[in-house]
Amino acid sequence: MHGEPAIQSAWGRSNFTDDPVKQSNKRGFVTFAKSSAPNSRSTQVFINFVDNTGLDGQGFAPFGQVVEGMENVDKLYSGYGRQNVPDQGRITAEGNAYLAKEYPKLDYIKKATIEP
Repeated sequence: MHGEPAIQSAWGRSNFTDDPVKQSNKRGFVTFAKSSAPNSRSTQVFINFVDNTGLDGQGFAPFGQVVEGMENVDKLYSGYGRQNVPDQGRITAEGNAYLAKEYPKLDYIKKATIEP
């Protein structure tokens, strides 16, 4: 999700068609978030920290893989846990200001390179 509310608002509801699952959601693979509805992939992406092969049958199709620097991904702050996740509605409305206030230890990916 984008940290600027205006940009997130413009792109946040943009869904696009599903791709067939050709790779498994194994550790290090990058995947678009989606709902259970068909063709609901969003602009949100995530890196699989562990093997999440259960996502394969739900239509989560990885489109990339961390090929260098996974040790840096492993260093991303995980102390908030799965029970204390940011509210996506507040991210949309307030952006990084909300995240900085409520989740001050949250890490951000500032640069990524796509290679062939």
